[in-house]
Amino acid sequence: MNDPHVRNLARLLVAYSIKVQPGDRVSVGCYGSIVAAMPFCVEVVREVLRAGGHPHFQLDQVATEEIGNVFFAEASPEQIAHVDPFAETVAKEFQCEVVFLCEANSRRFSRVDPERRVARSRAYSRVTETYFDRAGKGELRWVLVGLPTPSYAQDAEMGLEEYEDFVYGAAFADTEDPVSAWEAIGRKQAGIAEWLSGKKHFQARGRHVDLSFSIEGRKFISDHGQSNMPGGEIFTGPVEGTVNGWLKSTYPAIHGGVDVGRVSLRFENGVVVHAEAEKNEAHLIKLLETDEGAKRLGEVGIGTNDRIKIFTSNMLFDEKMAGTIHAAIGLGYPETGSANRSAIHWDFLCDMKDGGQIIVDDELFYDSGEFLVVEA
Repeated sequence: MNDPHVRNLARLLVAYSIKVQPGDRVSVGCYGSIVAAMPFCVEVVREVLRAGGHPHFQLDQVATEEIGNVFFAEASPEQIAHVDPFAETVAKEFQCEVVFLCEANSRRFSRVDPERRVARSRAYSRVTETYFDRAGKGELRWVLVGLPTPSYAQDAEMGLEEYEDFVYGAAFADTEDPVSAWEAIGRKQAGIAEWLSGKKHFQARGRHVDLSFSIEGRKFISDHGQSNMPGGEIFTGPVEGTVNGWLKSTYPAIHGGVDVGRVSLRFENGVVVHAEAEKNEAHLIKLLETDEGAKRLGEVGIGTNDRIKIFTSNMLFDEKMAGTIHAAIGLGYPETGSANRSAIHWDFLCDMKDGGQIIVDDELFYDSGEFLVVEA
């Protein structure tokens, strides 16, 4: 592959995001089209080998688009519940993983019964818990990477070339030294996370949200291009049972290829007590009934990536948009202290640039997209 952006991105992922060391076992795979992912996989494998690691290419029967479409059409309940032994091995034994998000058709699962997808997630729940437990301990370094595809470009209402520029720009892969760029962002976000450490109460309020919850004993994590590429967020997990208030997503919410439009949620004592969607509301209600954790917030984050300025219908990018916050029902990340477990994780995005505020322990911390207490 002669595109310098691809090589630049591969070097960034291996040297910075997952920091491959000699002897590390590294899984490389994709969620989407293997055809779209292959040029990037080749360059990542090249960089892993140069770093002294042992690359293993993974073709997951659901994540890989060319196979996954057939899987959900044909698989029996027993086959859906079958756990790939290699996925267990990665979660238990590998040091690193790179997963490319690269769907040729972002709506490929929109006609699949959500219960079949949830059943698959439930079957993998122990694998997922092991994976994130090891990640939280620093034993497993992983990164989910957004790639440009025609489908994503169409979702973002861009031409493919424009979307490619957007993707590489959001990751700083269009610069000579993307590592230094992300390290600088990391230093800024570390100051914000440090200020939040030890605080007890968090409230977000504005035109689109009025939520309050306890953050006592919780950790704020800075993602500056390590777990996600692009990075650009600071997130935590609310203390279970303390979330009260409401949110109305500024942008359409999409899960499993199903667009439910803008969503309204109301919480009482940590649990969703009322939910509405502009369309396909039954899909929202069904997913809220997945399990007990699906009715609770597992994550709240603040977007900080000022290279992402527009909504693209791809949450890997959209949740990083500077001037926004996102709240996710379902699975929380153990490294934040979250104890919320669920087979789903669904983010809802709220714009804060038009007067939105965050108050932490009665101090105005964030106003209209700007951090006030520490430099960001």
